[in-house]
This record gives sequence, structure tokens and C-alpha cells, in this order.
Amino acid sequence: MPAEPRHLRTVGPIEVGPGDARYEALRRGFNQRWIASPDYVVVAAGADDVVAALNTYLTGTADGAVPPRRITVRSGGHCYENFVCGDDVAVIIDVSTMDGVYYDAEMEAYCVEAGATNWHTVTQLYRRYGLTVPGGSCYSVGAGGHISGGGFGLLSRLHGLTVDHLYAVEVVTVRDRTHAEVTVARKDSPERALQDLWWAHTGGGGGNFGVVTRYWFRGLPEPPAQVLTRALAWDWGLFKADPQKFKDLVRRYGEFFEAEHTGEGGPDFLRDFDYRDLFTLLKLTNHTKGKVGLIIQLDGTRDDSIERLNRFLNWIAPEEVYPQTLFDLQMGEHPPLNDQYIPTRLSWLTATQNFNDSGPSRCGKYKSAYHTAHFTDRQLDVLFEHLTTEYKNEDALLQVDSYGGRINDVDPFDTAVPQRSSVLKLQYQTYWTWGKDANRDGAFDYQDALADPGIAAPHLAWIRGFYQDMYAETGGVPVMPTPELPEIPHTDGCYVNYPDVDLSDPEFNDPTEGQPWYQLYYGANYERLQRAKAYWDPRNVFRHTQSVRLPGTK
Repeated sequence: MPAEPRHLRTVGPIEVGPGDARYEALRRGFNQRWIASPDYVVVAAGADDVVAALNTYLTGTADGAVPPRRITVRSGGHCYENFVCGDDVAVIIDVSTMDGVYYDAEMEAYCVEAGATNWHTVTQLYRRYGLTVPGGSCYSVGAGGHISGGGFGLLSRLHGLTVDHLYAVEVVTVRDRTHAEVTVARKDSPERALQDLWWAHTGGGGGNFGVVTRYWFRGLPEPPAQVLTRALAWDWGLFKADPQKFKDLVRRYGEFFEAEHTGEGGPDFLRDFDYRDLFTLLKLTNHTKGKVGLIIQLDGTRDDSIERLNRFLNWIAPEEVYPQTLFDLQMGEHPPLNDQYIPTRLSWLTATQNFNDSGPSRCGKYKSAYHTAHFTDRQLDVLFEHLTTEYKNEDALLQVDSYGGRINDVDPFDTAVPQRSSVLKLQYQTYWTWGKDANRDGAFDYQDALADPGIAAPHLAWIRGFYQDMYAETGGVPVMPTPELPEIPHTDGCYVNYPDVDLSDPEFNDPTEGQPWYQLYYGANYERLQRAKAYWDPRNVFRHTQSVRLPGTK
């Protein structure tokens, strides 16, 4: 009999292994640094498929033992490190086809399946129900990892983090060490273990406790019908001619959001206007890009939005001193936004689509930091120095996002996200492609990087040196305040959804002055995460370089 046409085959757990044309695509994620060689990839269509895949995997290892090669899970494939696509991975479970978004009457909540992307989630929730999750702007990021790490985007200052609205989560766990089962944990579950499992998914990160298959939300916000947007830039030549102008702009940018949070200092007009709807992204690029960029979004339905926009811009960068130009270059993940040089009022969904981009698929390295205050003078000097150094890469930058607002209204222990007093969120980024045929096969691809580690070396050296210099006073990392370090007011750790394995390396995180990676991500919440890990994954099936450790292990 002839083979059944692929489009007619029964949807279910599909194993894609070497020799299948899909294997090349499914064994890698968005970051082309990380390409695994698993025995196969399971394309799962539902929780039952995940259970079957896990049980098959577990039968290959003696009962109770830690499997020598890992099983990992991917939704959108945007993990920055090799947590999903590592050399030691035996099986990848791909949940990207599990992408339903709907109202669940039985749960009395809105359901987002783990494979739904940011764009699919916002379009379905908004078009059907007029609601949204305050999540990220990168359209192809999957819900599975994005939400479990906290979830953050352009509406977060106005409506909080995504997990601030999380009511329940469905997770496939291996509680009894030998068999997988579907577990639903609610915020109001009566059992403490289930409460811990729900709480662990409000910022505890992916790949720690099981395979997430569904999330449910209550109290989701309505986005503004319209938003006011603006995208502009300043020529790097202005700053290279007068470095103080660069430092003053960046300092005032930080001072604005610090003053908004504390109610002290900053411009006088902050006492007259509410700016919680203001979200900004300051693109501090490598000088070879030619421009520094700024993206702005406010609630466009308010009568005072134009005035508030102009006051903000005139305070941080008065135009007579900082001549404005078009945002006409790709900066980080954002495309050219020439049409929004003039303040532009758009429907919220249209504006979200305009900002939704991932940038080209290439190699990348990232680092993060939360700041609870504006930049110090020393940090401003470091910023300028590392952005104008001999390292020349148009695709290297520091993106500084506005933070705070409603995010900081939540207690640090109510969710697994402890950073509830920050005003800036920093993402250090550098991107590159292979650029040479190192293995001489006539083409550029990931094998060239394997043949010549020197391809990545200058990019890694730049971002690591930049980061260590910025936080040199605290061991090379942005430490969190603790009773032992009461005099550290400016930083508050790192964002688990921007993972950075260097935080685990004493070469880049001085163990005598810095803090362990888990403290930088989770602060005082780590002990409860370990309790959840011990109960729900006692066999340590779900693990990676920076996964939550079982109690008593490092």
C-alpha cells in the first residue's frame, strides 16, 4: 500500500530522527550557537503525547536513577543558552503545535497552551475577548518558557508581569520517579505542594519541574484601544564629539524612572502627570551602528499623551542640544521604524504588530541586570568606553528598558519573581554570523564555529568585559541587596528569561564578592523553588546548567 499522505496522517506524538528532513530544523532553536544531536525530537500534540514521550524516555534508565542524557522541552525555541539544545540531550519534546488560546468555562479562566507564540496569544485573546497578557514583544517567543520565567513586555508598567495574572498551570511531572502524569496546580489549590508548583511557574524559569502544557489566566487587562508611539534616534557622531552629552542623556533617562518610582527628584512635571503607561526602550548601540535609538509607547486614548510624550523627551534630550533623526536602522531585535518618527497614534494591535520582530536568526550572547536607581558616574564612563572601543560590531548593544509601575506593586514573595523595586531592566546583546568557511566545505554554517572557536571569541570577550566592568565593584555581577550588603542600592540581580551561564563561572562571577547564579535570579525565593523541585522532580529528570537544584546539592 502507498504511504498515507503526510497531511492526512493522524496527529499525535511524532518522532523525528536523523534522516528525516525535519530533523535539521527541529534539533535547533533561534540562536544558531546551539544545535543538538538528540536521538529524536518528539512533536507533541497534547499532554498525553508528552506523558508517552516521558515514559518512553524513562524506561531507558534504571528506576530512580538520574538519566545520563537529558530530555528537554521547546515551545518557541528562544532559549539564549544551551539548556534545550545541548550536547548532552537525548530527546527534545517540541510542544509548538499545542497552540490553543481560548476561554475555559470549567476553569473560569483564559487558557494559553504552551506552544502558542506571543503574537498568536495576543491576537486570539484580543480579537475574541478584547483582553491581553502583558507579555513580550518578540512575536515568535513561545508561551511555555516566556510565562514560566515571569513574562514582561510593553504593557507591564501599566498592568504588571504576565505571571501576576496566572491562575493555574498544567504540568506533566514525574512525581513518583518512574512514570509521568498530568498535574494541574492552581493559585487556590488547597494542598501546599500544588500551591508550590503553581508558584514555581510564576517566575521560576523553564526546564525545572516538568513539561508545561497549559496556562490559565484570570483578571487579564484590556489594552488601550489606541497607543501613541514614537521612534527616533541620535547620531553617534554627536556623542563621539562630546561624550558628556551621551552620559547626560543616559543618566537623565535613568533618573526619570527612578524619580517616578520614589517620588523624589526628577522633573517637576512628574508630580502632575501619571506615567505608568509609558514604556520605553533605549538602544545604546556600538558606535559603528551610527545611531542610538529610542522607542516610546503610551496610552493613546488619554488627552494628555502628546504633552506627556513631549515633556519626557524634552527633559531627557532637549532637541536644541540633541538633534533628532530617523530610527531607520535595525537595532537589536527591532526593525527600522521610519514611519514612527512623527508621534503616531495607532490601534494597540497594529502597534504591537509593528514592534513584533525577532531580528534575523544568527548567533548571539546575552546578559541582563535589574537596576533600582539610575546609572552611577563610573558606570556611565564604562558604558561610553565599551560602546566606542576597538570592537566593531553594528549588532552589539545595551538595551535599557523602562521598568517599575504596576510591576513594583506586587510583593517579592507573592510570585517567584523577586525583583519588585527596579526601575530599569538591562539586556546586553551581541550578535554575529560565522563569516568564514572554517571547515572548507564551501558554505557558512554552524560547523564552521565548531571548527574555529575564534569566530565567536571577540564577541564573547566584548560582552563579558563590558558586563564585568559595569559591576566591577560587586564581583562582576549586578548583585541583589541583602542584609549583608545593605550599601548596594543600584542593582537587583538578573532576569531568568535572559539566562547567562557565565553567572555560574567563577572566572566571570567572583565567588568572594559576587553572588551565586540562583541568588541573582531568585533571591530569597530560591529555597521555596527547591522545595517544589524536591517534591515534583525528586529524580532530577528536568535539568540544565542553571536548573533549580535539589536541596543539599549545588
